[in-house]
Amino acid sequence: MGREVTAGLVLAALALVVAAAGAVVLTVRLVRARRILRDAGIPLTHKAAYWGALLYVISPVDLLPDPVYLDDIGVLLLALRTLHGAVARGKDELETD
Repeated sequence: MGREVTAGLVLAALALVVAAAGAVVLTVRLVRARRILRDAGIPLTHKAAYWGALLYVISPVDLLPDPVYLDDIGVLLLALRTLHGAVARGKDELETD
């Protein structure tokens, strides 16, 4: 029984490390996406999604306890999706002009 418990703890720790690494990678991508915000054609709501996601990730208040980064990852993915959608629409509008 001791080996099973140890194996379970190792797997849980590995899952937490993978989730934390995913959150770090997405945070870095979001920070790099700040260059997109310099474009004046992006509406304020998309800029608010960027800053809101960044504040949520560094905030000590979470929907789930900090060892579980699923909520952080979800917020980061939503912000990145919103920004990329805004950029794609902006490029389409520039091409049609």
